[in-house]
Amino acid sequence: FFGHALHNKNLWHLNRYSVSWAVSVGLFIAYVPVPFQMLLAASAAIAIGCNLPISVALVWTSNPLTMPPMFYAAYLLGAWVMGLRAKNPAVELSWDWLITHWASIWQPLLLGCFIFGLSLAILGHIAVRLMWRIQVGKAWQRRKLKRKRKQQATARSRNQNESGDSAP
Repeated sequence: FFGHALHNKNLWHLNRYSVSWAVSVGLFIAYVPVPFQMLLAASAAIAIGCNLPISVALVWTSNPLTMPPMFYAAYLLGAWVMGLRAKNPAVELSWDWLITHWASIWQPLLLGCFIFGLSLAILGHIAVRLMWRIQVGKAWQRRKLKRKRKQQATARSRNQNESGDSAP
C-alpha cells in the first residue's frame, strides 16, 4: 500500500527529526478514540517519514487500563471548553450504552481528545528536541574535554622528552 515510502531511512533510524516527529505522532494518535490506533500511527509515521516503531509503541500509552481516565478527562476538558455541564453517567462497556449516550458525549469527547492529543504531541516534540540538543551539547563538551586532555598529555610528554634530551 505504501510502496516506495517504506524505504525512507527515517522510518527505521534514530535521529532528532525521526524521533521527535514519532513522539508527536504516537502521542497524538493515542488520543484518537478509535480502534486500530496502531495502524493509524503506522500510516501517519510512513506519510510523515518519522520513526515507525516509536510511533506505534507510543500509541500504547492509551491501553485498556489508561483509556478510561484519559478519555474521561478528555470529555471533561471538551465539555468545559464548550461551556457544557459535564454529565457523569454510569458507564457500561456495551454497545447499547454507547449508542444511547454517544449523541450527548461525542462533541466534547472529540474536542477534548484533540486538545489533549495536540498538546501532548507539541510538548513531546519540544521535549525530545530539547533533550536531544542537551545530549549533543554534553557529547560535544566531552569530546572537547577529551581533546584538551590529549593535547595536555602530548604537551607534557613533549616537555619531558625535551627536558630529558637537554640534560648533561
